[in-house]
Amino acid sequence: MSSTPRPARPASLPRRTGRQLRRALGARHEPLARPVDRARARAWLFAVLGAVLVVALTAGGSLLLYRGTAPRASAERARLHQVDAVVTGTPDRPAATGGRFTGGYRDRIDVEVTWTAGDGTPRSGTVEAQRSTTTGSTVPIWIDPAGDASPPPLDRLALAVSAACTGCGALLTLLALLVLLLRLRLRALDRRADTAWTDGWARLEPRWSGRAGHRHED
Repeated sequence: MSSTPRPARPASLPRRTGRQLRRALGARHEPLARPVDRARARAWLFAVLGAVLVVALTAGGSLLLYRGTAPRASAERARLHQVDAVVTGTPDRPAATGGRFTGGYRDRIDVEVTWTAGDGTPRSGTVEAQRSTTTGSTVPIWIDPAGDASPPPLDRLALAVSAACTGCGALLTLLALLVLLLRLRLRALDRRADTAWTDGWARLEPRWSGRAGHRHED
């Protein structure tokens, strides 16, 4: 009883990867492999190695960026301290007409506040607060050693997120450039293969079709 032959299973990814690697390095004996096939395998190999290098460089760059800015955040947090400021005046609140891009949906406003500096002297100024802030309420603000209002210190989590976003942006840009270079290289190899095939066919076709013999007889 005859049995239907099973189709051959495709090679696993590690075996295909190893085959391409050996082809790229010229260690795989393939009588039918053309130089352009080996060049194409080398292009893929260099692209993979470049991608690994890009990932390593962007990860290291992001880490260095975070380590370079984290001490400054710690120094600012140690220099500044937070106090409660009393709201002494808020702007009039007209009805929120208009869209989000015309200020109708703005959730923070400038309010007049007073606070006491570290030496006990009263201070006043304008800070940002929630739109719902009312006169007489308190809002936390950051002040410097001189007692003046200061922007809040840098946050470590925000610095980590910023460094990660910068690294991801650089990674995507470099990978896109790498893919572009790979596509250009593969297209050039395809054109070279097409040209070689056309030239080879122009030499072999007359012999294969017999037209070469007819020409010789003529």
